[in-house]
Amino acid sequence: MIRLAGGRVIDPAHGRDDVADLWIDHGRIVPPPAGRRADQSFDVAGKIVMAGAIDIHSHIAGANVNTARLLLPEHHRAHLARPPATPLTELGWSTTETGRLYGAMGFTTVVEPAIAPHTALHAHLELADTPIIDKAILTVLGNEDFLLSLMREKEGAGPIRDYVGSMLASSRALGVKVINAGAAMAFKHNVRSFGLDDVVPTYGVSSRAIVSALQRAVHELGVPHPLHVHCNNLGLAGNVETALQTIAAFDSLPIHLAHLQFYSYGTEGKRGFSSAAARLAEAVNKATHVSIDVGQVMFGQTVTVSSDVLRQFAATRFAHPKKSIIIDGDSNGGGIVPIAYRKSSYTNAVQWAAGLELFLLIEDPRRVFFTTDHPNGAPFTSYPELFALLMDRNLRAAWLEDLPKSALDMTTLPAITREYTLFEIATMTRAAAAKLLGLSDRGHLGEGALADIAVYHDLKDRAAMFRAAHLVFKNGENVVRDGKVVREIDGKTLNVAPPYDRGIDRRLDGYYEGLYGVPRRLFTVPPEARGFLSAFQDVPCAA
Repeated sequence: MIRLAGGRVIDPAHGRDDVADLWIDHGRIVPPPAGRRADQSFDVAGKIVMAGAIDIHSHIAGANVNTARLLLPEHHRAHLARPPATPLTELGWSTTETGRLYGAMGFTTVVEPAIAPHTALHAHLELADTPIIDKAILTVLGNEDFLLSLMREKEGAGPIRDYVGSMLASSRALGVKVINAGAAMAFKHNVRSFGLDDVVPTYGVSSRAIVSALQRAVHELGVPHPLHVHCNNLGLAGNVETALQTIAAFDSLPIHLAHLQFYSYGTEGKRGFSSAAARLAEAVNKATHVSIDVGQVMFGQTVTVSSDVLRQFAATRFAHPKKSIIIDGDSNGGGIVPIAYRKSSYTNAVQWAAGLELFLLIEDPRRVFFTTDHPNGAPFTSYPELFALLMDRNLRAAWLEDLPKSALDMTTLPAITREYTLFEIATMTRAAAAKLLGLSDRGHLGEGALADIAVYHDLKDRAAMFRAAHLVFKNGENVVRDGKVVREIDGKTLNVAPPYDRGIDRRLDGYYEGLYGVPRRLFTVPPEARGFLSAFQDVPCAA
């Protein structure tokens, strides 16, 4: 039995912010034992104690991520000495380093939000090779021939629901992502722009109809996480109108909008590019059916990876360095475009400010989630600096001094005085994130919870505080001390298994045999995967 003694326990799920002891036994948080002494005790007086952090949206595995590593070897860690034993699934041992870096910051669960069902097995192999953290994938639907054909033939909600259930089961996913619904299929017909009410050639279905069908299917299957939506018109001036239309269009059921910063642009000013984040935040505040993650831009070199092949194709002219990859494959394809966000750039400064505006103007920390859309807005290793910016208006003011005044005139950020509290940070990155994903066993420090715990020095320098956790426990085991990994353990892979009519599987078997000439099982994560992947953990669906 382990005792964490005298820390400041911040647990928004239970309304706690007080000094107390925490007790751990057999990987779970337990009530204080009567008359029993701890086998091991940690004095954490003066320290901040939170549940392990949860990242709901970070691209850490899959075909696009690996393609980005191949495209940019100069930014890869391949210059390090090769470990004595490198597992097959590692490319320059990136998977191991991912888990270690997340663990050092106090993160214990991470969701990879965009894996095509056909490549799920390889993604799971990578994630199984990622230590310390638990992980999950969202399976990407919305641009595949089978689904669009169901809609074209007006087969109704039942077959669509069964199809979504089958794809969740075959890819072992935690939820469903839709990326610029219909646009990747339209791109194959030489379409270069695609809005909410545009129609996919030959299928006769609109982006709006696809999102609505998937939103309904996810809800009816009882999947805890709402449909995770990458909207149309990412990155374009004036695309705030698309985001506002999307919020208004799908108000009958819960919906999650991804990396909303990339949809918060207006057309004000001489350059026709401005922040419209204040308008968007106001709409989110009123729309209780909506949750969002931000996709904050931070300055520096990064790479954009996305299955929004249409928008990535358009972005290739901005590549830095001047190289990119566009994959126009089955379903969504993919695009890899490196980019350097610069403080001196008017556009980049507006993007940076717009993300912070969303964080600071959306009032409820239970509906706005902490992401940089790693690596699209910035690497996840920049999270500590972002925490600090949210918590310190003076630090924000210092950063603003380095940015073009013309850009700041196009935002409301200089006038915002709000500072996040530690309680709000814990809400956004722990309690609310767990609830959004349906993970009742984590994100809090109540009795019976997984002993996923992060302990921080209470430093005035919040970036330093969150960069190197004092202690991290995963399943009750001490894995980090003062920002250094002291033990690697295997995490679990979280997935849902909703009930559905298995007749759709027989239809899919025939479809794959007819189209590809190979069995569908070659594209699925097989039942025997439990034998060679980290253990899967089923997340209950609503009855």
